[in-house]
Amino acid sequence: MGQDHIRYDILAQDALRSVIRKVLTEVATTGHLPGEHHFFITFLTGAPGVRISQHLKAKYPEQMTIVVQHQFWELKVTDVGFEIGLSFSDTPERLVIPFNAIRGFYDPSVNFELEFDVAAGEEEEVESAEITAYPVPEENGEATAKEDKPTEPKNGGGSVVSLDSFRKKN
Repeated sequence: MGQDHIRYDILAQDALRSVIRKVLTEVATTGHLPGEHHFFITFLTGAPGVRISQHLKAKYPEQMTIVVQHQFWELKVTDVGFEIGLSFSDTPERLVIPFNAIRGFYDPSVNFELEFDVAAGEEEEVESAEITAYPVPEENGEATAKEDKPTEPKNGGGSVVSLDSFRKKN
C-alpha cells in the first residue's frame, strides 16, 4: 500500500470535528439544547490551548469529560474551539477547549458518538488571541480567586464521568 500524502485520516477527523462545532454553535445561538439532547465531551486537559482552573487540572491531569446538559452558561464557539461555563461542586468554572483537544463526543439521547485520535502535544498551537479564558465573576461583578477546597457535590452539581460505561460492548 502506498503512503498517504493527502492524510485522509486528518481530513476525516477535521470534518467530524466540524459536526461538533456546528452542534455547539446552534446551542450557543439558541441558548439551550433541543429536546432530550445532551453531550459528554472528553478532552485532553494538557493539550495546547486548553484553559481550565488549576484545581481541575490537578484533579484531571490527563483528560476530563464534561456534561453539557441543563446547567451551563456563556457558551461561545469559534472556528478553533469553544468556551463554556460549568459548575463543579457548586463552584463556577470557565473552560476553554480547542476542538483539536477533544477525544470524544457522545450524545446518549440518540446514541451518537465520535472518537478522535489525539496525541498530547501534537495538536496545532492555538493563538491566545483567538480564545481567551476569563474567571467567572462573583455576584458583585468582580472576579476573585478562592482557595479550592474539596467538597461533596450537591444535587445538580457537575460531574465528570467515563465514557466507557456508555459504549457498546462487543
